[in-house]
Amino acid sequence: MADEPLVLIDEPAQWVRRLTLNRAEKRNALTNALRGQLFDALHAADRDNSIRVTIIRGAGTCFSAGYDLVADYLEDQPYFSAWGDGLWPRHVVQGWFDIWDLAKPVIAQVHGYCLAGATELAAACDLVYVAEDAQFGYPPVRTMSPPDMQFYPWLAGMRNAMEMMLTGDAISGAEAARMGIANRAFDARELDAAVLAIAARVAKVPSDLQQVNKRAVHRAMEVMGLRTAIRAGSELQIVGFNQPSSRAYLQQLTMQGVTKALDQRDEAFGDYRVGEAAARAKPGRTDKARRVPKAKTVATKKPKRATKTRRTTKRRPTR
Repeated sequence: MADEPLVLIDEPAQWVRRLTLNRAEKRNALTNALRGQLFDALHAADRDNSIRVTIIRGAGTCFSAGYDLVADYLEDQPYFSAWGDGLWPRHVVQGWFDIWDLAKPVIAQVHGYCLAGATELAAACDLVYVAEDAQFGYPPVRTMSPPDMQFYPWLAGMRNAMEMMLTGDAISGAEAARMGIANRAFDARELDAAVLAIAARVAKVPSDLQQVNKRAVHRAMEVMGLRTAIRAGSELQIVGFNQPSSRAYLQQLTMQGVTKALDQRDEAFGDYRVGEAAARAKPGRTDKARRVPKAKTVATKKPKRATKTRRTTKRRPTR
């Protein structure tokens, strides 16, 4: 429904608030409106003395497929960013660092696709827990530009980052955990309970101390240049966006439509949308994609305690 919230809010355990991206029919594609509601909810949780940790997840079959390609990102941006070349990458990086700078920890709970701009959202969170069969990737490097928020070298290391940047290939949730993009991977059926159990442990530490613990890690990374490098990367993004190949692809998006342009982008690689279509065409295939049930808007009954689990280890198209 048009008036349904783009971010659902519930409190599944004591001290824990959970935000569910609620555009399942669009694979939770990120628009300015959705990002605005997400930031409002995060800020509200940071001010709420009854909340110590926030979880972000996606409704339906995936966390998020990235930025909505048909949206006009110059309209109704959720916060002010200085105008000029590179407005969009600087704008979104500003927002992702806003999550870093919150006092209270934020956990990304990732299943299914986590692509392009959605990987930036997950990277901005303090902890990332994933389904083993989740898919992380940044396919726009194939036809448009490097990421707006260039976190890969910092989280995955130079060689892993280089392979992902030069191919646009996706990696599984298990691989993301091995590389350091995620903290840990779980069987998809265990992910909800596992994340709630971890959130409950994080929430045992009072927020006045936890904010210092969080900043201690971030400040160490910033001394090594992380924030400066990511901001500098946003300037490279717009350089990539202005290359002849990128401009030709943007024209293709406009003339042919998003679906056909994405199919043509990935056809040579045989993955993402093209790979999905090929898999569906196989005889006897059944769709086992896991869906996250919709959360109710803010819980009114007493929160349940987390279940213990076993640890396993401008107008312009964008992404």
